[in-house]
Amino acid sequence: MIEYEMFCRIRHLHEHDKLSVTQIAQALAIQRSTVRKWLSRPKYERRVYTQKSRRSKLDTYKGMIVRLLNTHPYSAVQLFQRLKETGYAGGYCIVKDYVRTVRPPRAPAYLTLQFAPGQCAQVDWGSAGTVRVGNTRRKLSFFAMVLCHSRQLYVEFTLSQDQEHWQACHQHAFESFGGLVPAEIMVDNLKTAVLSHPVGGPVVLNPKYAAFAAYYNYTIKPCGPRRANEKGRIENAIGYIRKNFLAGREVTDFAALKPAVLDWLDTIANVREHGETKRTPQEMFAEEKEKLRPAPAQPYDCARVRSIGVSTRCRVVLETNRYSVPPAYASKPLTLKLYADRLRLYAGEGLVSEHVRSYERHLDIEHPDHVAVLVHERHQARQQQLLLRFLALSPQAGAYHEQLAERRLNSRHHVQKIVALSEIYPAQLVACALEDAHQLGAYSCEYIANLLEQRGRCLPEAGALHLTRQSDLLELELPPPDLSIYQSTS
Repeated sequence: MIEYEMFCRIRHLHEHDKLSVTQIAQALAIQRSTVRKWLSRPKYERRVYTQKSRRSKLDTYKGMIVRLLNTHPYSAVQLFQRLKETGYAGGYCIVKDYVRTVRPPRAPAYLTLQFAPGQCAQVDWGSAGTVRVGNTRRKLSFFAMVLCHSRQLYVEFTLSQDQEHWQACHQHAFESFGGLVPAEIMVDNLKTAVLSHPVGGPVVLNPKYAAFAAYYNYTIKPCGPRRANEKGRIENAIGYIRKNFLAGREVTDFAALKPAVLDWLDTIANVREHGETKRTPQEMFAEEKEKLRPAPAQPYDCARVRSIGVSTRCRVVLETNRYSVPPAYASKPLTLKLYADRLRLYAGEGLVSEHVRSYERHLDIEHPDHVAVLVHERHQARQQQLLLRFLALSPQAGAYHEQLAERRLNSRHHVQKIVALSEIYPAQLVACALEDAHQLGAYSCEYIANLLEQRGRCLPEAGALHLTRQSDLLELELPPPDLSIYQSTS
């Protein structure tokens, strides 16, 4: 007997590819007789096995078993004992097998929980696959909080489920409810809320989440282990978000999710007629507001705090990304306060650096001011070295520099040029030029360069005068000049 898939392949190879029976048998590794058999049949027919009914010792008592089960949920052992009292001579196994087939299914029964206005909210995370963030992909999660009485819903998409995101989402939910907080919040046994919850034992809450709840003055109500039915409202809300908001939506940009889900909450989720209450969550929330508690004026600091080291390149490494700090804190330990959207670095109580948190990977994130400080320090060091080299040229270099700074706006330029001249000309010549220029009151690198150039020229010395005919040259006779040309005619 072949499966339906094999039948379809045989028909396709014969009708579409025009293969023979032998070729089909070789291609599918089956017998040629099997190929002929199924090609001769117009459609696929599954073999029906018939089994001859055989009488059982239990047949006479089956009606009695059904009547007993309808009156009380007896066990198979109890029914077997009852049957033996009435003369049953069979075994226990056939009684147990028959009871398993005729016993009514035991569907679990749950109480319908009722919540007063402002009494409780339920929260949980949902998973939505992955999303591209810059140069990498991240797991996409969504946080949901629903008020149990009105079914008012809040949803927020995140790239992590860590404690700072967990608390920040709570804060944003309270803000969406108008700065109001319920008296209780029911949570699942996730580690950001509950560290341990043994069956029959005390619940151990996460101390960070417990401090957050104490600040907002609500009680944490963990569900029982493996008892998701206790928070049915949020489970239904998670399913509703997947079916109504996420179904068919291609998530390509994480930044576009926030405005999209807020618009969905305002135009669909919170204004629809709820299937159980037959009223809109928005309408019921308007009545529930009066029973909710106001949140504190100052929001809770949701940062995750830990110590972190700074490298010699003035960087701290977080989730493969490098963030810059001022050069003064290189190779020193700092305190990191990590938020969902930013991070801050402290030295003691003082704020050292603040950056927007990046969810990409292997990025170098540099603050311009941190680079400017390092560049300025290096520039100052170079200027200091240049000045020291200038002052070492001559004992008069200090006085010359004071006058140069008073008379020239760009005194550093002149100092740099004069130091450069000391690398071309001998140090003694430069020192003499500085001293001469100082005595003459000439304060300029151009004047120093002219002095060095003039003194560096090699001119030929004048030779002695040799007279070939001394008597003739020394006894020169000149005629008297004719002054008549200067007399004016009258």
